[in-house]
Parts: sequence; C-alpha cells; structure tokens
Amino acid sequence: MQITRFLTELWYETGIAAASLGQIVMVLVSFGLIYLAIRKQFEPLLLLPIGFGGILANVPVVDIAEITRSFVNIENLEVMTEFGGFLGQIYGFGIDNGLFPLLIFVGVGSLTDFGPLIANPKSALLGAAAQVGIFGTLIGAAFMTTYLGFDFTLADAGSIAIIGGADGPTAIFVASQLSADYLGAIAVAAYSYMALVPIIQPPIVKALTSKTERSIRMHQLREVSRLERILFPLAALTLCVLLLPSATPLIGALMFGNLLRESGVTDRLASAAGNELINIVTILLGLAIGSKLAADEFLRPDTLAIVLLGLVAFILGTATGILIAKVMNVFSKTKVNPIIGAAGVSAVPMAARVAHRLGAEEDPRNHLLMHAMGPNVAGVIGSAVAAGVLLTVIPIVG
Repeated sequence: MQITRFLTELWYETGIAAASLGQIVMVLVSFGLIYLAIRKQFEPLLLLPIGFGGILANVPVVDIAEITRSFVNIENLEVMTEFGGFLGQIYGFGIDNGLFPLLIFVGVGSLTDFGPLIANPKSALLGAAAQVGIFGTLIGAAFMTTYLGFDFTLADAGSIAIIGGADGPTAIFVASQLSADYLGAIAVAAYSYMALVPIIQPPIVKALTSKTERSIRMHQLREVSRLERILFPLAALTLCVLLLPSATPLIGALMFGNLLRESGVTDRLASAAGNELINIVTILLGLAIGSKLAADEFLRPDTLAIVLLGLVAFILGTATGILIAKVMNVFSKTKVNPIIGAAGVSAVPMAARVAHRLGAEEDPRNHLLMHAMGPNVAGVIGSAVAAGVLLTVIPIVG
C-alpha cells in the first residue's frame, strides 16, 4: 500500500502529469522563438534567452519564475523576504526597478554612431514620425477599454503604446514606472517585435512604395568632425534636462555611453560598456523577460490584447516613417529613399539593416545603411522623448 501511494505521489510530481495544456502551448511557443533565433537568426541575442526563459517559466511543480517578495511580519514588525525562483530573482533585481533598461542604454550609446544623424539632421524627422505609432496606440488602448470591455487605465495605455517604438529598454522603463502589472507582457511584446523586424517591415515597405521609389540612390554623407561628435551627446543631454527632465534617465544613459565612445580618452570604458556590460545584461534581461511567458500570466485576454496593440503600434510607426519620407520628397530637390523612413523605429541596428537590404534588392549598388542609421538612431532618441512625455503628462492627467 505504501509503495502504491509513493508511486502515485511520485507520478503527480512528474512534468508529464503536472503540466497543463497552457504550459505545453507556451513551451511550444518558446521553442518557436529559439527556432527563429538559431535557424532564421532573428535577433538571436534576444530571442534565444527569451525562448529559453519561457521554457523554464513553464516547468510544472517548481516555481522558477516566482518573484522575490518582501513583506512586514505583523507579529514582530520585521521585514521578511521570500526568495522566489532564480528567474524571478533576476526579474525583481533588474526589471521591476528599471535598472536593466538604463544599463542597456549605456551599452547602446557606446555602440552607436550618431554621425549619420549629425550629417543629415533632416533624418530626425523620420525618427520623430515613427513615434506616431506610440500615440496612435494610446488611442487604441482607450478604444478597447471603452468599447471592448477591457480595463486598461491611462497609465496602462501609455505603457502599452511605447511598444510601438520597437524599443525594449524604453518600454520596460516606462512600464516599471506606470504599469507594473502589465510590465511582463509589455516587455515580451516589445522585444518580440524588435526581433521580428525582418518579417514585419518588408511587406509594409513594399505595400507603401513603388519600385522606382525603392531604387532612389542617396548621396554620400559628409564627414562629421570629432568636435561635433563630442558636442552632440552633451547638447542632447542639456536640451533634455531643460525641456523634458522625465526623459533624463534614458537620454542620460544613452548619451553617457556615446560620450565614452566619442571622447577618445575612455576607450576601455567604452569597450566594457559595449561588450561585457551589455552582453551580461542582455543575458539576464532575456531570461527575465522569458519568465513572463508563463502560461497563467501570458494566456489571458488582456495580455493577448497588449500583444495585438503592440503589433498595431509597430505597423503604424513603420508606415508613418515611410509616408513622411515620401512627403519630404515632394518639397525637397534632394530625394530621400522612402525605405529609410521605416528605420525610424528604434530597433537599432536591425531596422537600418532591413532598409539597406530592401534597397539592395532593387539595386545592388544602392547602399542605404548609413542613411538609414540616421532615422534609426533618431528613433531611439524619439522613443525616449516620447517616454518622457508620457511619464510627465499621464500622472498629471490620470
């Protein structure tokens, strides 16, 4: 009898018996992300850790993704801590408080060349135009709340809307400030769309442009002086502090990393920020985001609505950048290849690479990479500015 009871209890502790249908579905989804990372090489540095974290988050019986929690013991008024699973501890350490996004921005800044933007300031308009998707999705979330029965607050809507910038760190930073309950879903959606840029953007570009437009060749950019490169991050930070202090953490981290790169006297620090720091944080960030692919958290109507709204935001941002580039061509003698408008979203440098590839498909001698990097890095700044606007306005209005 005891042996039978032991075997029965042992059976119910196995993954075969304990796994739910939802967990099985999410494990398959996670394997799909790993497949895209390895086979298709879609942002493997992001998708592989996210996919693996998603598998671990759906392991039955053990709570690998359980978050560490602190509470006050009423009997003796002592602060008690319950440590969760190792993924939950990573999440609580770096995402709940918005630390990882800022460290990522330091690394991104050290790897980013703002030269194309400085050489062609007009490309900033394309980066700004791509942020339309953010504010369009803000309206979309309000619509779903009013007419479809969802319960998104204005703060939730603002956090969801940031997904449209295709900027994972910014989305996490805003959600940690405004909508902690949906932070996991927002992070998953933002990074998923960043990784899927090569799939999502080409059909939009081809639908909104003609073959002739995609074949437009652009002139070589002028050489940018070292002084301009050094002054740019300092000027950008100064303007941010004066006009939009709420965006200073993001802009400040980005410009600090860039100043390390451009100063010419901190090569070791710039190298560390662009290699060791960003690599370690990317591993931890990917696993932490994957922990939010747990079936009980992800397979819910509101979470799926966030993913859908994020897709709409991304499409709007891409389309607006292309259309503004076409409008610029109406009023400018120097033609702009509208493909680079799609690079106005903040997925650096993936969006710029996609724009370059699409241009080369029409004309192999058409080199758009550096031209696309202008709106691409402008999009990073634009999404951070949009985040600052939301962080400033929403607490006042809400």
